[in-house]
Amino acid sequence: MAPLRGILLILAAFSVLTIMSAFVKAASVGVPTGEVVFFRAALSLPIITAWLWARGDLQDGLHVANWKGHALRGLVGSVSMGLGFAAITLLPLAEVQAIRFATPVFLVVFAAVFLGERFRLIRLGAVALGLGGVLVIVAPRFGATELRGLALVGAGMALGSAALAAAAQTIIKAMSGTERSEAIAFYFLATASGCALLTAPFGWVWPTPRQAMLLAGCGVFGAVGQMLLTASYRYADASALAPFTYVSMLWAVGIGFVWFGEVPTWQTLAGAGLVIGSGVMIVVRERQTARGGTARRKLRAKGLY
Repeated sequence: MAPLRGILLILAAFSVLTIMSAFVKAASVGVPTGEVVFFRAALSLPIITAWLWARGDLQDGLHVANWKGHALRGLVGSVSMGLGFAAITLLPLAEVQAIRFATPVFLVVFAAVFLGERFRLIRLGAVALGLGGVLVIVAPRFGATELRGLALVGAGMALGSAALAAAAQTIIKAMSGTERSEAIAFYFLATASGCALLTAPFGWVWPTPRQAMLLAGCGVFGAVGQMLLTASYRYADASALAPFTYVSMLWAVGIGFVWFGEVPTWQTLAGAGLVIGSGVMIVVRERQTARGGTARRKLRAKGLY
């Protein structure tokens, strides 16, 4: 029952987070990206604080042992969020989502380079497949016209966002022994708020009532999605939940079509399939590796390995 609860929670989390992305896209019409990032992060802080307080977990949940790790994760994550939001203003929602699915691919590379994890053949194949999928998605954006040029910039921003998100997750992996996920999320949002506030001199606007509603939606849906995501990992392993994160692609296609009139191209869908396939390969291999490690530990305990 517990794994099923975790699956339902993560499905709800990524559904809500995709809706948040739609609010970001709608709010970005007339509102600078830095301002959108600020409201997304700043409005989430009191919601997460209230959630921890209601659980009686405020003090322990926000305890910090590694301030440097939090600062680095916050800065990297803030840039990733900014690039991702900027990409949403230039590309269809489904296309940005498809490119950002490359995050696990980058994570494999960064974990091997910075954390010393082994770069096995299956992982290498998954990386190649994932990058091939990204090329399929991005290829139509190469062209000489101004419109295609802007779209190519958006694709580059989405890819940069995915790479930095993987870098942030690599930092989180290194912090996982001492820091709680609630603290990591809270101080990331605090850092993102501060960084976004620095962009105020570059053209922030006073939001209209509709824009204010959309910005509030960014913060609320972002906070709720983060809380659901955090809760899901209490009931199931990350490797078991990872394949269910791809529900966001279905939401992105549906919301993009209904709200913004976006029809995904066959290249976007085909590339997304390749990237998702690479992510599933990575997840399956990680689960096999974890089971093999558990079996070896049991054999060592019995003196048989």
